[in-house]
Order: sequence, then structure tokens, then C-alpha cells
Amino acid sequence: MLSGVATASTRRSPAAAKELVGFIAKYSPAIAKDARAALARLGRLLPSSAVRLVYDNWNGLVVGFGQNECPSDAIVSIFAAPDHLTLCFINDGPSLPDPDKLLKGSGTVVRHVRLGSARDLDTPAIRALVKAAIAQSDVPFPKSGSSKLIIKSISPRQRPRRKIL
Repeated sequence: MLSGVATASTRRSPAAAKELVGFIAKYSPAIAKDARAALARLGRLLPSSAVRLVYDNWNGLVVGFGQNECPSDAIVSIFAAPDHLTLCFINDGPSLPDPDKLLKGSGTVVRHVRLGSARDLDTPAIRALVKAAIAQSDVPFPKSGSSKLIIKSISPRQRPRRKIL
């Protein structure tokens, strides 16, 4: 692992994909498996041109999905904690239609759904939230192109990635 913080200009696909595998491997086998499945499922719900921005932060691993390399344009992310995954809706989170009352949080920018498993991303209610987030985004996704994976930052100090018993 790098010491310090990696910048986007130095940590891009395909080396970034290998690095992401290593970040996920820090978690328990169950959380790691669920994180991989959640990232794959969420990737299928978004346009194929979605850019994935990775932050291996102090609190946990965050993989944001957006239209470009600008973090403020990301619309959704997966946050991996030692004992669960959270789906975060960024920027338009508070204004998303949520008839099933799944969204939690009281911030002015982000709302979230704690996932029981990656399979939750297959439910109609969560799929509808993702679809609404795409539709409400101020910045459209490119109509064509392939996804990019960019390691945006790696915190030199991190909380344990496995639940301490």
C-alpha cells in the first residue's frame, strides 16, 4: 500500500482494479464477498459509462459512481464498514422520491440505505431510487463510453476493516 495519499493522476485502471481487490480483501470474507457483489450489481444499474471513484478512507472503503472524474458530480456510492454495507445517494439524496421510506439521514446532501446484503440492490424500491438519482442528476452520463476506475485517495491511517470481537 502507498504511504500518504494517492492522487487520481497516478492511480487509474487497470492497476486500480488490482488495488481495489486489495482494499476489499482487508474485510472479513463475508463483507468482502458482499462488497464485490454490491459493486457489480450497482454497476449494472448505472450507465456503462459510469466512472468509479475509490476512496480507502479512515472510516472505510467508499466507491462512488458518477458521470465523470469530478467527485462532486457522483450520484451514488457504496460504503463498506467492518460489519455492513451502505448505499449512499449523493447530492440529490434529500430530494429523491422515497415512497417506501428507505432513505435514512438528515443531512442536506446525502441520504443512505443500510444494505442487509448485496441482493437488496435488486429490490424494486432501491432500483427506483437509483433510477431517480440518475434522472435528477444535473450532469448527464455520457451516452457512450466505457467505465473508468480511479483510486482517488488512500488514507495512511485506517480503522480496522474487520469487526473486532
